[in-house]
Amino acid sequence: MAADGAPPKQWYLDAMGADEIWKHSTGKGVKVAVIDTGVNPQTPSLKGQVLLDEVPKAARYHVTQDYNGHGTSMAETIAGTGAGGGIKGLAPDAKIIPIRVGLDALKDEDERAKSLTSAQAIRAAADSDAKIINMSYGSEYYESEEEDALKYAASKGKLLFASTGNDGAKGNKPNYPSMDPYAVGVAAIDKTGTVGKFSTHGNHVDLSAPGVDMPGWCDTTFTKYCTMEGTSNASAIASASAALVWSAHPDWTANQVLRSFIDTAGRTWAKDEPSKYLGYGIIRPRRVLIDKDIDPGPANRDPLAAENGTDPDEDVTATPSLSVAPSSGEPAEGAKEKEAGSAGGPTSAAAKDTESGGDTRTWVIIGAVAAVLVIGGAGFAVLRARRNA
Repeated sequence: MAADGAPPKQWYLDAMGADEIWKHSTGKGVKVAVIDTGVNPQTPSLKGQVLLDEVPKAARYHVTQDYNGHGTSMAETIAGTGAGGGIKGLAPDAKIIPIRVGLDALKDEDERAKSLTSAQAIRAAADSDAKIINMSYGSEYYESEEEDALKYAASKGKLLFASTGNDGAKGNKPNYPSMDPYAVGVAAIDKTGTVGKFSTHGNHVDLSAPGVDMPGWCDTTFTKYCTMEGTSNASAIASASAALVWSAHPDWTANQVLRSFIDTAGRTWAKDEPSKYLGYGIIRPRRVLIDKDIDPGPANRDPLAAENGTDPDEDVTATPSLSVAPSSGEPAEGAKEKEAGSAGGPTSAAAKDTESGGDTRTWVIIGAVAAVLVIGGAGFAVLRARRNA
């Protein structure tokens, strides 16, 4: 546990060049829907940041009663002010619209029955004024209703980020909704830029972001912070990054925001040959914000058309992603936690690439300049299967 309840050091803020980023954008004017275990709006870092009046009526049940602490952690990672020594969000002037969903962590069956399903939560978020929808949760189950809800949200111009899953080291099971169309799957990296060995990999990985040794609440008492690891955190960082860029470029569409991330992502492989571990690379909002001449491309063209099997010349409001066959099994676990300062924790994925036989490592920069932080990553320049295969 961190002393006096303070969060562990937020290494990723320095690594991503947050001080320089905030000179260009702090996420002001952008709302992020956080579909999760609920959000406690009374933590010091979230006071004034949570828009309860903007929660759709269908989603207001116990929305401020976080039954796990996970949702509040994600909200702070996105838009925390850092007040009271709490977590400073990457987009500290963005606002949070909480949407509570009944995940496995909710043990009370009666309570879960009254909570929204993933599909219902996504639709509620789509009907809100949020531009971005963060889904730091997952399940092995494919649900057509969930896929339809994502399509509905995308049709309303929302940008949807989802954690790719935490089963990379134990079966690498599929993870929905990140594997559904219209969801942008985000994998987790550590402070060296190496993909976390727990980070589920495959053709649903679009981007990667910090997700190891991250601060979060230990439990629902909200009295102490712990160190977390998980693609949940990576998705939250991606959502915060989108808030930063959308605040600076309010006239852009979801397609353009996503395309700007793909174009500027940290990678050493060809842009049109995404890695199954890190996707198009490590998200770098700073690179988007400092380029005054950046071209976001067409407003209504799918930046993932080549892999989605869509017509690159066809106008689309949404950005479809992956479509795969359904699978069976129990819902996937959420982000794992350990007390700050405890031994062990995540290790990087082995650099050995079993598919190609190569022993490849990539070196990418996610910080402000090379002198700030150059990080080594097991990027695996191994091509993933095309998503429309």
